[in-house]
Amino acid sequence: MAVWATAGASVVAFMGIGLVDPILPSIAKGLNASNSQVSLLFTSYFLITAVAMLVTGFVSSRIGGRKTLLAGLALVVVFAALSGTSSSVGELVGFRAGWGLGNALFVSTSLAVIVGAAAGGSAAAILLYESALGLGMACGPLLGAVLGDMKWRYPFFGTAVLMAIGFLAITVFLKEQPRPARKTSLLDPIRALGHGGLASAAVSAFFYNYAFFTVLAFTPFVLDMSPYKSGGVFFAWGVLLAVFSVLLAPRLQRRFGSLRVLGGSLVLLAVDLVVLGYGDHTTAVVCTVVSGAFIGLNNTVFTELALGVSDAPRPVASAGYNFVRWFAAAAAPFLAPKIAEWTDVRVPFAVAALAAAVGAGVVAVRRRALTLRAEELEPRHATEDGVAVFANQ
Repeated sequence: MAVWATAGASVVAFMGIGLVDPILPSIAKGLNASNSQVSLLFTSYFLITAVAMLVTGFVSSRIGGRKTLLAGLALVVVFAALSGTSSSVGELVGFRAGWGLGNALFVSTSLAVIVGAAAGGSAAAILLYESALGLGMACGPLLGAVLGDMKWRYPFFGTAVLMAIGFLAITVFLKEQPRPARKTSLLDPIRALGHGGLASAAVSAFFYNYAFFTVLAFTPFVLDMSPYKSGGVFFAWGVLLAVFSVLLAPRLQRRFGSLRVLGGSLVLLAVDLVVLGYGDHTTAVVCTVVSGAFIGLNNTVFTELALGVSDAPRPVASAGYNFVRWFAAAAAPFLAPKIAEWTDVRVPFAVAALAAAVGAGVVAVRRRALTLRAEELEPRHATEDGVAVFANQ
C-alpha cells in the first residue's frame, strides 16, 4: 500500500507539468495576458525546480524520505490551490514557482522511496515508477482540458484536491525510510559536474530540453484549439512518450546502443520540429503528437547516461545533471513567444530544431566520454531524478 500510495501521488505530480497546456490560451484570455506572460508559468516552475535540485538531496538526507515527500506534497497542495485563486498573471507565476519547489522535493525523492518500500525488487519498482511518469504526462493535459473547459481555474483546484488525497495516503501507509549513511552537501551536485561525461550529458540535455519545452509550452498557442482538442493532442503525445520511454527505448538500446539511439532520436526530433513549424495546421498537430516518441526515447537514454556515466552516487549525479538541464526548460517557454513576437511564429521551432541538433552534436563530439561507463552498463529504467519528462525520468 505504501508503494501504491507513493506511485499514485507520483502520477498526479507528473500531471502537474502538462496540466496547463490545454488552458494556456484560456488563462491568457482570462487574465488579459500576452502569450509570453502566460508562458512564464513554465519558466517560474522550472527555474525553481532547477535551483531546488541542489537542495532536495541536502534536505532528504537529513529529515528522511517520508518527511521530504510530505513537505513537497504540502507545498503543491497550497500553491496549486492558490494558483486557482490568482487575479493576475504575476500572482499565478509566483504561485507556480512555489508549486515547482514542492514538486521538486516530491519527485526527486519518490523513486528512492518506492524502491525502498517495494517487496518485488528494484526493477519492478522502477517500472512502476516509470509507468506513473508516463501516465501522469499523458493524463495531465486531459485533466486540464476537462476541467479547464468549464473554467481555467478548476484544473488548479483539482490538482490540489488530488495531491491532498496523496498526502493523506502517504501519511497513513508509508513508514519512514532509512536515511543515507552520508549526508549530501549543497555543493556535491556541482562537484559531480566536474566529471567530463556527466557534464557532457548535462550540456546535451540542456539543448534537448530547450527543444522539448518549446513543444510543451509554445505549441498550444500555435495550434489555437479548444481545451478539449488541445488536451486530446497532448494526451496522444503523452501516450507516445510513455510507450517509447518505457517499452521501446530499452529494446532499441540493446540493439543499437544508447548513444546511437540518442543521437538519431535528437536528429529526428530536429526534423520533426522544422516540419511542425513550417507545415499547415494538420501537419503541426501530427508532428506535435509524433514528437512524443522522440522525447520518450531521449528522456530514457539521457537519464541512464546521467546516472551511469560517472562514479558519483546516483542521487548526486542526478541532481547535478538536472540543475543544468532544467534551466533550458525555464528558458524555452519564455523565449519562444518572444522570438515569435520579434520575428515569425515559425522561427521558434527552427530555433528549437537547432537546439536539438546541437544536442546531437555534443553527443557525437563527446562520444568517448559518454561511452566510458554508460555502454558498459546494462540498459535499465533508471529514473532517480524523477521529473521528467520530465519529463526526463
